[in-house]
Amino acid sequence: MTTRRLAFVALLAVAVTGILAAIASAATPQNTSPPTISGTAKAGSTLTANEGTWANSPTSFTYQWQRCASDGRSCGDITAGTAKTYVPTSGDVGHALRVVVTGVNTDGRSSATSAPTEPVSSANGPTSTVRPTVSGTAAVGQTLTVSNGSWTPTPTSFARQWQQCSSDGSSCLNISGATGRSYGVRAADAGHRLRALVTARTASGQTTVASSLSGLVAGGTTTTIGTTTTVVTTTTTQGNRAPSLGFISLRVRGTRAFARFRVCDDHTGRIRINERDSKARVLSVAHRWHVTLVSSCNVYAKSWALGRKFRTRGRYVASLRAIDAQGRLSLLRSRSIIFR
Repeated sequence: MTTRRLAFVALLAVAVTGILAAIASAATPQNTSPPTISGTAKAGSTLTANEGTWANSPTSFTYQWQRCASDGRSCGDITAGTAKTYVPTSGDVGHALRVVVTGVNTDGRSSATSAPTEPVSSANGPTSTVRPTVSGTAAVGQTLTVSNGSWTPTPTSFARQWQQCSSDGSSCLNISGATGRSYGVRAADAGHRLRALVTARTASGQTTVASSLSGLVAGGTTTTIGTTTTVVTTTTTQGNRAPSLGFISLRVRGTRAFARFRVCDDHTGRIRINERDSKARVLSVAHRWHVTLVSSCNVYAKSWALGRKFRTRGRYVASLRAIDAQGRLSLLRSRSIIFR
């Protein structure tokens, strides 16, 4: 066989192998609706994994239960949690749980993860009879307070953890250090809702419940564009001595982010703009630009490459701050986009 024919046969074999691999990959199970967990998140009470829905006809499923922080982050496998059902233990109390379901067929396997449960309560913890509620004005600079609610028997102590939630309240993450009965609303909360996890303790154990949600924190409005939700933070000025920055719009097109913003200052000349890309559980990235102010206020447009890690499902936040030649800082302004 000639060298040319040998080369052709080799290339044909590689092509056939690739085609077969693609067909096999396409036939592996694909999750179309995520797994769910039924049951009460309480030590000694059985939780059951519901597989969700799958394409490509899985012939079997495997399960891996995970123990997480109280807001469902920082999860690790539970060694004994590999069955369809799981009974929380005393070691799970105060933690959220989730389950990873893997669909299997002759062509391969793929996995999907459930939403986390509420924090696991003790087997004999107190019972909540009236849910804790959040009171106060949901606006940046204001103070919110969470009640204890009502319990039986009467708790001996309480603990709290404030959480920042998405605008629809579907996803809530712990706010570091926010463990008091009251919480001062911050600029980063604009466009979000807030709540608190309230933990009641007795000599017999503890129970954690989530409070009611606050209203949407003022300082932002929410609009839906296609498959993204944009949270807009309104602008207030800091006074005549420092520049002010208004974040007009944020868009993502393909792999680039586009921002329009307005800068005002009492001196014309060069203004530095610091921009930061942020997302939960993703290392933030900073950019720096310079603009020239030719009058008291000017509008600018900038774009930058947005890494793939910021374009995955979840809330992406872009923050801007202006710094004038004297080193004076504007207030930090942010907008966010939720990728569905």
